[in-house]
Amino acid sequence: MSGLRVVPTWRHGQERLYVCGRDGGNVAWYDRESARVNLLSEDRREDVLQALGPFLTGPVTVGPPPVPTPAELVRLALHPDDDLAPNRPGEALLVALEREPSPPHRLRPDPRRRALTAEQAVGEALDRLDGAGWHTLHSVPLPGGDRIHHLAIGPGGLFAVHSLYARRHRVTVTDPLVTLGRREPQPLLRRLRADADRASHALTAEVRPVLALVEPTEVSIPVPPREVRVLRGETEIEELARLGGVLKPADVEALHAMARDRGTWGKA
Repeated sequence: MSGLRVVPTWRHGQERLYVCGRDGGNVAWYDRESARVNLLSEDRREDVLQALGPFLTGPVTVGPPPVPTPAELVRLALHPDDDLAPNRPGEALLVALEREPSPPHRLRPDPRRRALTAEQAVGEALDRLDGAGWHTLHSVPLPGGDRIHHLAIGPGGLFAVHSLYARRHRVTVTDPLVTLGRREPQPLLRRLRADADRASHALTAEVRPVLALVEPTEVSIPVPPREVRVLRGETEIEELARLGGVLKPADVEALHAMARDRGTWGKA
């Protein structure tokens, strides 16, 4: 047994498979797009190819990797358990539902299911921006049990995106309150600004708060809220791709490398 394991990740919209040793360190990676296996150690060639066997879809080129960028060096040094990039949209809710499923006799829908639907819809829309030079991390943990639903990093800057399930509801935003239908108003915008501030502190870069509404019937915003951008559906989410002029590609990669490290968020 070689003790190697394969960890899938996504980079620039393309799947990359990392081959890791028992200590979590990377020994190789496989790019499907280029059909190339990049070996960090020629001694492990046979073990790596054996581990990747079920994932290889045709002939591949095998050899040493190209000279890595600084961001790639950070990724190579990151233990897979500390890498947030593989998180799926709604990762924290998926884990919670797996550990504590809804009771079968529950009369009302589990609110976690609706929250998960919202995070998955928004997360998938954000992931589609990857081809435009954006990266999105999902379920970013903050100290104290809080989390950022989605952190989008791209040419237009950094955005802490909060997903809100609003299907069949009229949404009213009166800073800092958000009201869904006839429910009690909640000071949600205050939380969003606090989370963005914590992210700014952890990354030493400005992070702007965003509220993404999922399937509202109507949205009323009498006065634009301070600092918070409100997005009303997938179309407006995808318009983030048009924003630019804030970060250069190298800055995007460097911030993404920092943000994907779980250890970064211990000081948020």
